[in-house]
Amino acid sequence: MAVASTSLASQLSAQFSGLRRSCPKLDHSHSHSLFQQVHSHIRLSSSRKGSRGVVSMAGTGKFFVGGNWKCNGTKESITKLVSDLNSAKLEADVDVVVAPPFIYIDQVKNTLNARIEISGQNSWVGKGGAFTGEISVEQLNDIGCKWVILGHSERRHIIGEDDQFIGKKAAYALSQGLGVIACVGEKLEERESGKTFDVCFQQLKAFADAVPSWENVVIAYEPVWAIGTGKVATPIQAQEVHVALRDWLRKNVSAEVASKTRIIYGGSVNGGNSAELSKQEDIDGFLVGGASLKGPEFATIVNSVTSKKVAA
Repeated sequence: MAVASTSLASQLSAQFSGLRRSCPKLDHSHSHSLFQQVHSHIRLSSSRKGSRGVVSMAGTGKFFVGGNWKCNGTKESITKLVSDLNSAKLEADVDVVVAPPFIYIDQVKNTLNARIEISGQNSWVGKGGAFTGEISVEQLNDIGCKWVILGHSERRHIIGEDDQFIGKKAAYALSQGLGVIACVGEKLEERESGKTFDVCFQQLKAFADAVPSWENVVIAYEPVWAIGTGKVATPIQAQEVHVALRDWLRKNVSAEVASKTRIIYGGSVNGGNSAELSKQEDIDGFLVGGASLKGPEFATIVNSVTSKKVAA
């Protein structure tokens, strides 16, 4: 799918110029040039897209949908959720991951269809030891996890983890073979004061400064004001930030990393809005919260990849 940069830039200029007030490189007067640059440097050719199952993604990886169960569930409710997921028909060309609470990972791993991979919701910054209440990367590996979520806003703003600490955690997880779902996103007051890009770029830079490779990293853009609030970024709002994040990777890491890294959206994603969001070219999947606790609805979100195919 080719997004027309002129029409998108005009819509963004009209509705979201506030994102740029504190970002000189991304201000109103440069919005058209930003999208021209992104399209010229990042977009895949139509022939390259044709070789992939999903044909309207700016990133070259498979569509990716993660379910973050957070601090929810009991043995009984998780047994039901796993049963629902096992019976769901999921599109084949999607990487699907769920992140149960730590104490239920073994239960889920032993009963969930191997088609769905398991993630930790957090991990310690180094090798395990005398760190009460923490979970080590080695333990996640031992129990069969393939991924870990790091930098989630609830870890940043409730627990108090800072950018550099999160970057170190990501580097250690990657060094031990875990994939990292690296979360970035702005609070409401930061968006309203025009600091969306500043905040997201600063968080992304902390990952870039620390990680040895981007091969097993998925970026999750999760605007804090949309997480668990019922508010959701419009497709254009989400697309704008995804484009900017990909452009930052191109300029500060490499064009290859910008093209290959999947950038997924999180923030009140549900079965009713996932299809429209997935049509945006730079939205390569979702990190789902509350809706991931409902098996049939989570399956609907996974299968929204079909809307991305149609959009092409």
